[in-house]
Amino acid sequence: SQRVVEKAGLQMDDIKMVIPHQANTRIIDGAAKRLGLGKDRVFTNVDKTGNMSSACIPVALYEAHKQGLVQAGDKIILVGFGGGLTWAAMLLEL
Repeated sequence: SQRVVEKAGLQMDDIKMVIPHQANTRIIDGAAKRLGLGKDRVFTNVDKTGNMSSACIPVALYEAHKQGLVQAGDKIILVGFGGGLTWAAMLLEL
């Protein structure tokens, strides 16, 4: 996530919300801490939905938007990871 933000010429303070893969709360909290983000800037719904595999990020994005947490013009990071140490992140401006 940090690398994506840097490549875009931005800083983490420019990012409204990070929407990660919803594997489990422990992993999400650890990543937020490492990025220096408060829980208010990292969307989670794993406690309600569980890990929905590849559907978790788009569902979380939809829920964050529906709740008014992200809006047009906001910069957000979508980040996912999977088996075999695969990962990807992208910066999205709504």
